[in-house]
Amino acid sequence: MKISRQKVSVSLVGVLVIAAATGVIVSNRANSAPAQGAVAKSVIAVSTIVPQRQEWPVILTADGSIVAWQEAIIAAETGGLRIAALHAEVGDRVKRGQVLAELANASTEADLRKYEASLASARASLAKAHTSAERARQLQGGKGSLSDEQINEYLIAEQTAQADVDSAEAQVQAQRITLGQTHVVAVDDGIITSKSAVLGQVVSAGTELFRLQRQGRLEWQAEVDARQLAQVKPGARASVKLPDGRVLAGRVRLVAPTLSTSTSRANVLVKLPDGGAAGMFASGSIEAGTRLLLSVPQTAVVLRDGLSYVFELRGDKHVARHRVVTGMLRDGRIEITSGVRADMRIVASGGGFLADGDQVSFSGDAK
Repeated sequence: MKISRQKVSVSLVGVLVIAAATGVIVSNRANSAPAQGAVAKSVIAVSTIVPQRQEWPVILTADGSIVAWQEAIIAAETGGLRIAALHAEVGDRVKRGQVLAELANASTEADLRKYEASLASARASLAKAHTSAERARQLQGGKGSLSDEQINEYLIAEQTAQADVDSAEAQVQAQRITLGQTHVVAVDDGIITSKSAVLGQVVSAGTELFRLQRQGRLEWQAEVDARQLAQVKPGARASVKLPDGRVLAGRVRLVAPTLSTSTSRANVLVKLPDGGAAGMFASGSIEAGTRLLLSVPQTAVVLRDGLSYVFELRGDKHVARHRVVTGMLRDGRIEITSGVRADMRIVASGGGFLADGDQVSFSGDAK
């Protein structure tokens, strides 16, 4: 079958037109692809601060136990008597002189009456001897019928009777003291921390009956090392965090002069207000003077991979990243021990969205 040249020419022209159109479309798509894929990076607006030179207190951290300021042992002062009554329990707040226990005192009262009777008899004998001695004094010098020997006997009898009275008075006084000791009393204001007295118990002199936390005062017995010990001074402020989350403010009362040979640590005693309990373990801090340092807001420091960084705003509106070493935290600010200068303009916040060399826009100084 023969095909005319005219038809072949038309077919070739159509193919060329289609190919050209296809090339134009592909070319247009290729040229437009980058324009559609390119997204302009946004510029972050930042405010800046300059590091501040401040004087901060040096804070030492320590652990230790809450202990009683002083303890008093309340014991029986007389022996061989039975506990007849108890008036205090562990945890009671007591006043100085308050009766905590009573010992059976019937025999003591009977002995007191006996000694009082002996005293009355001795006083009567003294009165008689005094009368005789007065008469003998009037007859001294040969003015009467009594010899010098008899006069001396009357005078000596008077002195003997006086001595008997003094002895009887001493016995009565001692027995009254013993009777008073049958009332076991608190030696100071405070809190009863232990009780070993049992109703009906026959006690000996010196037997411990109660233990008293004097004046209810507590102390934090903090343990510090040799370096810390050199920095702590009496009167320094301290803060103690109790296991229940409460925080007590106190002051250093006493700093031990030596280190323990077994632990190489020393005790620092911090006076505390009411609110804790002796025996509990607590952590805390002690202020040990002040020092001058550079600090920035915590928001200016960025943590990445365990390291700390700040971003400095340069004059060309770009930021430069600096690695820094941080120290103490206080009131929303953080100490910078190295990595910044006092004249740097540091990005105040938002550094987590920045990278080294990023372009930014400056929105002013942070307040």
